[in-house]
Amino acid sequence: MSTTVVLGAQWGDEGKGKVTDFFASSADMVVRFQGGNNAGHTIVVGEEKIALSLTPSGVLYGECIPVIGSGCVIDLDFLKKELEMLNSKNIKTDRLAISSNAHVVMPYHKILDVLIEESLGENKIGTTKKGIGPCYADKIQRRGIRIQDLLDEEKFSSKVKANVEEKNKLLTNIYNHEPLDANQIIEELQSFKGLVSKHIQETSLLISTAIKEGKNVLFEGAQGALLDIDHGTYPYVTSSNTSSGNAATGSGVGPLNINRVVGVTKAYISRVGSGPFITEQKNEIGDYLIENGKEFGVVTGRRRRCGWLDLVSLKYSVRVNSLSELFITKLDILSGLEEIKLATSYKYDEKIYEDYPYEQKILYDGEPVYMTLPGWKEDISEIKKFDELPLNAQNYLKIIEDFIEVPITFISVGPERNQNIILDND
Repeated sequence: MSTTVVLGAQWGDEGKGKVTDFFASSADMVVRFQGGNNAGHTIVVGEEKIALSLTPSGVLYGECIPVIGSGCVIDLDFLKKELEMLNSKNIKTDRLAISSNAHVVMPYHKILDVLIEESLGENKIGTTKKGIGPCYADKIQRRGIRIQDLLDEEKFSSKVKANVEEKNKLLTNIYNHEPLDANQIIEELQSFKGLVSKHIQETSLLISTAIKEGKNVLFEGAQGALLDIDHGTYPYVTSSNTSSGNAATGSGVGPLNINRVVGVTKAYISRVGSGPFITEQKNEIGDYLIENGKEFGVVTGRRRRCGWLDLVSLKYSVRVNSLSELFITKLDILSGLEEIKLATSYKYDEKIYEDYPYEQKILYDGEPVYMTLPGWKEDISEIKKFDELPLNAQNYLKIIEDFIEVPITFISVGPERNQNIILDND
């Protein structure tokens, strides 16, 4: 049995699409356990790029079962279009299994997401405005609409009408927005009943059975560990738990069933939207990383903020997620730089912090303490073995590995699925 969690160790956008695709190629099942279509990853297949935001990457492999777990929130209109896109590329989607307990992103969630974000003014979170936060809020307040509700028209209509009545009070009295028509929403969502009926399953049982049968199961995370609602840079986080513990909760299997947690990190670091970023480079280095790394969001198209790799936050991610190993992506983007820096601690009010601080003011007002290393000029995009890398690149990776005390087992040196260095590391 091999059960592996793959998740981002930073703020998302670490290149998880390529990594999950790498592992999915040998998986019997790929499970998405949190988030919605507010996250995306791009998989490069030959000359074609396939951008997925909701469907698990296992859909690209004929015998693999892709699963959307109970911890996810689903925009059915978006899902329908994504499946149609895949079908147009001759990729079969009939194996997709959707948890009956996953929640539905409703039209009023998307409207509220926009209105709430706009009302924050300068304090905007940087939400993708996909309705994800309001949907999770309804879930926690026990007002959510679940996938299974669509199969019971009477129950579904009753819940939607009650919700719309409550949302209309909020929309009209607080945001000066016109009221919504509950019947129109019911009719719109009921049109997806056929889609739901085709894919709905008891996914917890499906996954557990696969594990008992010794199948290879991959749990696919969205966003990144530093965007976790509990452990990230709150409030500039996503609305779900992105850390490895939620792979169990968001899929309906026990934590003892998971035996491997692979963290994905770029050779540098980036984030989209607002929030603290202590190693951000608002200079020619940042521009270099953005342009050479093509750092623009898959879902939003927004230009990402870029900076030097932060080993303090990476060590924190190792702790929070129990990372067993690290997959380094985009090492090739650093080629050509005269020198490269790694943040090894923070300095605030004349005090040095070697571990991730619990007071966020340090992340906002502190300074990174850097280790400066020589760079390399060589093109490394075709290299397949670690000892063929430039010595300065080898040294850079060894310092990262020693600092976080977790082995680096994979190194990506380009966007193609075969541009990887696989280390012989126990």
